[in-house]
Amino acid sequence: MTTLDLTGRTALVTGSTQGIGAAIAAGLARAGARVAVNGRSGASVAAAVDRLAAEGAGQLVAAPGDVTTQEGVDAVRAVVPHVDVLVNNLGVFEARPALEIDDDEWRRYFEVNVLSAVRLIRTYLPGMTAAGWGRVLSIASDSAVVIPAEMIHYGTSKTALLAVTRGFAKEAAGAGVTVNSVIAGPTRTGGVEDFVYSLVDRDLPWDDAQREFMRRYRPQSLIQRLIEPEEIANLVVYLASPLASATTGGALRVDGGYVDAILP
Repeated sequence: MTTLDLTGRTALVTGSTQGIGAAIAAGLARAGARVAVNGRSGASVAAAVDRLAAEGAGQLVAAPGDVTTQEGVDAVRAVVPHVDVLVNNLGVFEARPALEIDDDEWRRYFEVNVLSAVRLIRTYLPGMTAAGWGRVLSIASDSAVVIPAEMIHYGTSKTALLAVTRGFAKEAAGAGVTVNSVIAGPTRTGGVEDFVYSLVDRDLPWDDAQREFMRRYRPQSLIQRLIEPEEIANLVVYLASPLASATTGGALRVDGGYVDAILP
C-alpha cells in the first residue's frame, strides 16, 4: 500500500532554520526523509539542526548557503549533490506603501522569492528526471492571488512563483517528477508576529492583536485565525510522498479558506 513513508529519500528545504521552513523540515524528517536544513549562516543552520534533532525530527544535515546567489547554491549542492524532494520555502515580505517601493526593492523581492527557486530547480530537476522520481514544491502565498495593498511587491513575486512552478511542471512531464505550489495562508511565525504588530497597536496582547489583524486585514479567512506552521507542513509532506503521485502542476491551498475562489 502506498504510504507517507519517505525513507531513503533526501529532501532540501530552503530557509528552514525557523518558521514554516523548520516545520516542513521536521515533518519530512519524521516521515523518514534525510533532510538538509538551509539558511545563510552556518551558525543559524547548526543551531536549527540541533533544535530539530532535540525535538525528535530524525535524519538532518546542515546545508548552509545563500541560495539567492549561484555561489550559495553551489555550497548547498556540495553537501547534497542529489535531492529527491526540493522545497523552495525561502521568502521575504514586508509592508511598504506601493509608491515607495523602488526598483532595487522590486529586484530584491524577485531575486529572493522567485529566482532562488528557479536556480534550485535548474540545479536539481535534471537529477530527479534521470532517477525517474522526484518532488518539487514551492511555497507560495494567498498574496499571490489576493494582492495585498500593503505589500504588492511581495504578492507579485509570489504570483510569478506560481507561474514558474507550473512551467517547470511541464518541463518535467512524463518523468515521474511532480512539481507543485503550496498556497499558504496567513501563518503564525516570528516574522508574521512582527508584521502584525507593524499594522496594529503594539500595546495589544498577542491574542487581541491577532484578532484585530485578521478583522482589519484578512477578513476573508474562514478559520478566522492565523495558521500554524505545522498545518502548512502537513500538506507539504503529503505532496512529497508517493500518495501524491498524480498531483502535479497544481497550486494547492492551505489558506484557511482565505482565497475566495473555487479554483485554484
